[in-house]
Amino acid sequence: MMERVATAPEESQEDRFAEFARTRDPVLRDELIGANLGLAHQLARRFANRGEPHDDLVQVASLALIKAVDRFDPERGASFSSFAVTSIVGELKRHFRDRGWAVRAPRRIQELYLELGHHIDQLSQELGRAPTVAELAAASGTSEDAVLEALEAGRGYRTASLDAPDRDEQTLAESLGTDDPQFSHIEDRSVLALALKKLSPRDQRILRLRFVEGLTQSEIASRLGVSQMQISRLLAASLQSLRGSFASPSSQAAPPGH
Repeated sequence: MMERVATAPEESQEDRFAEFARTRDPVLRDELIGANLGLAHQLARRFANRGEPHDDLVQVASLALIKAVDRFDPERGASFSSFAVTSIVGELKRHFRDRGWAVRAPRRIQELYLELGHHIDQLSQELGRAPTVAELAAASGTSEDAVLEALEAGRGYRTASLDAPDRDEQTLAESLGTDDPQFSHIEDRSVLALALKKLSPRDQRILRLRFVEGLTQSEIASRLGVSQMQISRLLAASLQSLRGSFASPSSQAAPPGH
């Protein structure tokens, strides 16, 4: 049952809407809108606490009211309040369907989820506790499986902001991992490993003694029984070979001296 909503007296409105239908007087239009804004606000409150800002709901309801005033035809015999309630509630439900769902659910499930929100509020007040699935199914005239499906789908309503603080005042973004800076070196290390395999065992040993064990050229020369000048030339040649492995194809193809 739809609860009663406050509007201007229906008797006075009938004549005013009949006059507006004939004249389309903008002043009278503004008066009719102002006289029924309370209806829009009351309907917006029905959809509160469902993940949408209250101001947004009021705006949607108010715009729907304006459209209802413009479209209402008193000659059809229906009261404006009935026509407006149907129009405004429809716009509010459409707003939730179109704007609120981060994970798209079937329309019937979306509408049932919104309806369940109303029943949960109402039954919680009546029972003094949270309603059971069976009680929600009875109130909404559907099955318990449908209620469970709608509640499960409701978890896909609105994604959480990465900047929203939790109970410990920590944002979700702060709890997420970051890229390991070593990831950027994986490809380089792979290329280097392949390039080192192309060097002779002697050149690989010289590079290891120099850059891994930290020996000087003189110490390497003494250990290998060669001159320091020879170690210097071998190191230079090995490093040049390794640099060539990291160079781009265009730079490798460039002629000497360019």
